[in-house]
Amino acid sequence: MPESVAILEVTGLRKSFGTLEVLRGIDLTVRAQELVFVIGPSGSGKSTLLRCCNRLEEPNEGSIRVDGVELLDPKTDINAMRQRIGMVFQSFNLYPHMTVLANVTLALRKALGKGREEARAIGEAALARVDLADKSSAYPAQLSGGQQQRVAIARAMALEPKIMLFDEPTSSLDPELVGSVLAVMRELRQDGMTMVVVSHEMRFARDAADRVVFMDAGQIVEQGPPDRIFGAPQHARTQSFLADFAA
Repeated sequence: MPESVAILEVTGLRKSFGTLEVLRGIDLTVRAQELVFVIGPSGSGKSTLLRCCNRLEEPNEGSIRVDGVELLDPKTDINAMRQRIGMVFQSFNLYPHMTVLANVTLALRKALGKGREEARAIGEAALARVDLADKSSAYPAQLSGGQQQRVAIARAMALEPKIMLFDEPTSSLDPELVGSVLAVMRELRQDGMTMVVVSHEMRFARDAADRVVFMDAGQIVEQGPPDRIFGAPQHARTQSFLADFAA
């Protein structure tokens, strides 16, 4: 099979907060339909990397290309580009006063200019994909945490992004609710969605990822197929980090 095109290309990325250098020259390429897991200790820069990839954080140096467009070019319409970059956060960020369907269709109507009926059809299809078609008229407070996160995923999917970024999508959920969110992510992978996931769900990473990237102290220390990263990590720091997760 020919090598797929690069959807995300990060080159020489640096980010500092005051005197603290959080990203120290990150190079990362993610290809179409690839599921890349980014793992590492707290404070290693994983979430900052994701947030730079849609300019929720402004990098100090480097290049970020999404679907061939340089995000850091002053001429780039960042709001238009964010429609190609789905983002799912640790907190669900749903509007509590709006129904589930209204949360999912808001960006379709306001950002993409879809009519109400077209937006409804797209929103209902997105909710069906996350197994929440029967919750369209519910409000967020009436849902479990896992259901709210699946609504957030549906909201991102409805815009038909080129890539989806997941920042600790299960870390605020009770353990029994994690499985339903991971099941949706597994289905997205099977459907060919390009995804970058920051998570501590090591078992899921080992089972589902195409590639695992280990970060520490603002740098990519090691990356490769999950079998090698989890089964035979090469770097001492990776070995140390994964020792606690050995099966």
